[in-house]
Order: sequence, then C-alpha cells, then structure tokens
Amino acid sequence: MELNVTNREICVDYVQIIGISSASVFLIGDAETIQQAAAFDTPPESLIISPYVPFVPRG
Repeated sequence: MELNVTNREICVDYVQIIGISSASVFLIGDAETIQQAAAFDTPPESLIISPYVPFVPRG
C-alpha cells in the first residue's frame, strides 16, 4: 500500500455534529499522534446492562 499526503491550507466555515458514539474522534487539521484513553468513575457493581436507547436528533 502506498499513501501520499499533500498538506495544504484548510478552512472550515461550519461544523454540525448530530450524534456521537462511545469511541469517537473528531479531527480538523494535522495530528502527528492520536492516543486513546479511557476512565470510569462508576464502580463495576453499579453497571446496568440493558437494551440500547436509539439516539433521536432534535428538530
């Protein structure tokens, strides 16, 4: 596989995010390194596993 990258100017006028997932990255511009991290502040015994509720955007 060959990957060629040409860096040029970028201009972003407007961004609208209508939903997110549990593992999301939103990036505009360059990034030499992206590092993943996670933290939980809830004890495991309070975790309730149930069916997912669908995301419905407003409007």
